[in-house]
Amino acid sequence: MSTSMSLPIKFLPFLLILFFSSSLAIPLSYNVLSFGARPDGQTDSVKSFLAAWAQACGSAEAATIYVPPGRYLLSNVVFQGQCKNNDITIRIDGTLVAPADYHVIGNAENWILFEHVSGVSINGGVLDGQGAGLWACKKSDNSNCPSGATTLRFSNSDNVVINGLASVDSQMFHIVINGCNDVKVQGVKVSAAGDSPNTDGIHVQSSSGVTILDSKIGTGDDCVSVGPGATNLWIENVACGPGHGISIGSLGKEQQEARVQNVTVTSVTFTGTQNGVRIKSWGRTSSGYARNILFQHALMNNVDNPIIIDQNYCPDNENCPGQASGVKISDVIYQDIHGTSATEVGVKLDCSSKNLCTGISLEDVKLIYKNQPAEASCTNADGSASGFVLPNSCLKT
Repeated sequence: MSTSMSLPIKFLPFLLILFFSSSLAIPLSYNVLSFGARPDGQTDSVKSFLAAWAQACGSAEAATIYVPPGRYLLSNVVFQGQCKNNDITIRIDGTLVAPADYHVIGNAENWILFEHVSGVSINGGVLDGQGAGLWACKKSDNSNCPSGATTLRFSNSDNVVINGLASVDSQMFHIVINGCNDVKVQGVKVSAAGDSPNTDGIHVQSSSGVTILDSKIGTGDDCVSVGPGATNLWIENVACGPGHGISIGSLGKEQQEARVQNVTVTSVTFTGTQNGVRIKSWGRTSSGYARNILFQHALMNNVDNPIIIDQNYCPDNENCPGQASGVKISDVIYQDIHGTSATEVGVKLDCSSKNLCTGISLEDVKLIYKNQPAEASCTNADGSASGFVLPNSCLKT
């Protein structure tokens, strides 16, 4: 006689409870097609995506929103918390497409915004910002161009994961992390033309515990930019190019500004970029500072400014000529930085005359320009050098 046939009837209630308990453990899944989304790239699917979000956000159980293959046109959309659960996964096998007419979202500031959410994960997918038209408008000096929208922004959110996402041709910034805690960005690919204006790859500000890993970023501005209020930031295994490098700043735009501290940038590669590892501040009064920063294991391939601190940033010479930066930069380590510079000066530390850079450390640096040692230039910079350092250190000790 089989085992199933010999089970006493008294065990059936227990088995039913076990069955239903197991069923409840399976996350609820909401397919955007079930809410009317059209994968034709022409029908605005915002209402369908928001309907799926309302179900997932309103569920007390873990939930998944699924976007099947296809192209989904979205005008600007806001996914709003607070949600009833802290475990929402958005799995994207398709492409989300911004409107071809850049005016539709160009003044919206954000194309896709998540606000006041916790435990949201985005896995896979492509975000196509269709920004080329707006770039052309801006480069034509047309005063009627909209400012442009950030492709993806998380604001005032916690425990966020962005994994395997591709962002192409954003109107402005590709990904912004603002006012968030504990964010992991991994396996992201960002691409835009090398001359596309203000298309920063990933921008982090007013956030703590952000990790950026294993990503490839090529754009017309900073590959990663770090704004005021960023603390405990870890950037590892990022390939940058084209672009303006990995930049802390610009800082000091505001007179009262939050600090930047505890930033690690490690195992990164720069190819044909304007800068490598950069700290930048406006040349004007500010209470801000940047400290406890480590740049290590960086490879430079034909980079204009492999190592640079610029505290005299003053675009168009407006609102800051003749002023000194109030931003205090201290305790910055450059460790195992090597490769080729596209200009004679491979190390340029141009610090504030009001607040000298202090605690700058060069350790095992080797930068070559046209098969010869690059040069170093230091202004108002104090620190030390150790190991093999080329070009020779110009730091005041």
